Amino acid sequence: MKTQVTDLFGMNVYTEKAVYIGDVDDVLIDIDGKKIESLAVGNLNPEIADPRGHRGYLIPYRIIKVIGDIIIIRHVAGAFRKAAASNDIVEA
Repeated sequence: MKTQVTDLFGMNVYTEKAVYIGDVDDVLIDIDGKKIESLAVGNLNPEIADPRGHRGYLIPYRIIKVIGDIIIIRHVAGAFRKAAASNDIVEA
């Protein structure tokens, strides 16, 4: 999967089960490893976001399935308010 980092900014992020997560605000890069570490996602879907004052989520790049017109990530049960617990997605 190859794409320009700047093309990721503003893209919509959905799970593979068509749940809207939010939009890409920033990209965290591992300079030493020369790879993308995670995507910082803001403009969160209010139905899945925890209202505890978090501005967004950090989505690990390893759970991204497809990048095209939108970004599709693996649906991680419990990563959001309406499912069971998981550590794959971190609140920012």
